[in-house]
Amino acid sequence: MHIDFGAITAYQRYKLMASLIVPRPIALVTTLGAAGVVNAAPFSMFNMVGEDPPLVMISVNRQNSQGRLKDTAANILRSGEFVVHLPDESIAQQMHACGEMLGPDESEVKHTGLTLRPSRTVAVPTIAEAPVAFECVLHEQLVNESRYVFFGRVIALRAREGLVDTELWRVRLQDYFPVARFGASFYLRSRDRFAMEDAKGTGRHTSIDEI
Repeated sequence: MHIDFGAITAYQRYKLMASLIVPRPIALVTTLGAAGVVNAAPFSMFNMVGEDPPLVMISVNRQNSQGRLKDTAANILRSGEFVVHLPDESIAQQMHACGEMLGPDESEVKHTGLTLRPSRTVAVPTIAEAPVAFECVLHEQLVNESRYVFFGRVIALRAREGLVDTELWRVRLQDYFPVARFGASFYLRSRDRFAMEDAKGTGRHTSIDEI
């Protein structure tokens, strides 16, 4: 099968790419509105970009279904700050509910029953229930016909107590179960893990795996 991307619509390209480039990590992003309302929205067009400087990327539609600029984009463009949370199984349903359409004067955090705590380095609050939160300032942005692409420079990391070993600088992966985006209406859990065998057919195993 060969599909010419120039011969199909943007919607058709989106459906194909979003269902094939999977699983994708999910960023639950909080931003602060001009009136002080905390917006929260999930984005699966998201990933790590690099570590020096430490950058993450989120891609945001320029318009929502009502034809106006998405609150996340408007708030980042105005303040230059946002917080990226990595949702796990415990808040997956609330993360999904943050994608519902609310007005700019309504907070998805309050709507879903999540709670906030002050961030250390940015004015945008952090979701307390999330296992991981990256406090970010806008480093660079790209804009095209359909999307804003925001590159956030990570200023600080907040992690659930006990999740990070700061002597080895490793994450205790047996305690970390983020969810990922799959095609259509589906999500994935991260409990089914495996290590690749080496050339001798021996399963790879290191002391770090026991952290």
